[in-house]
Amino acid sequence: MKRALDFVLGTTVFLILATIVVSVSWQVLSRYVLGTSSTATSEVARLLFMWLALLGGAYTFGQVRHLAIDILPLALRGRPRQILNTLILLIVASFAFFVMVRGGWTMVSRTLATGQATPTLGLPMGYVYGALPAAGIIILVYCVMFLGRIWLNPKSEGGFAIDPHKAPAPEERA
Repeated sequence: MKRALDFVLGTTVFLILATIVVSVSWQVLSRYVLGTSSTATSEVARLLFMWLALLGGAYTFGQVRHLAIDILPLALRGRPRQILNTLILLIVASFAFFVMVRGGWTMVSRTLATGQATPTLGLPMGYVYGALPAAGIIILVYCVMFLGRIWLNPKSEGGFAIDPHKAPAPEERA
């Protein structure tokens, strides 16, 4: 399941980035070559950048490439490391649920209820803010996967933390 989620999320992030690149390139081309600036392209880039940042963050978390202070988890072994990594994941999951999913859904609902729309495209802002609960749900799914790895595979010594002594060299990862 993780591979499928990684593939779908990675592809989505790539497509969003590609769309932003095309949008910004068209903005530059239309402004400097054609002499008229396209009003919609800058708004498209801004709105998609919000989705890119949040979904990209969720994807990075799922790849265990996020910024983390892992001095203590790497210093521990066995059951203490499992417990610490479980505590870390529960804190992350709590933030993802309460702030991103619950708070994000409240923001989306209120924005849709008020009918707030983007200035140029006229898109409901709730769709733009939907990136927050979407990323929160994805992070929650990854947390559940990592918790399963921690407790169902005790030999993983904690599951999601990368041990630099066991990790492949950068040239071997590619």
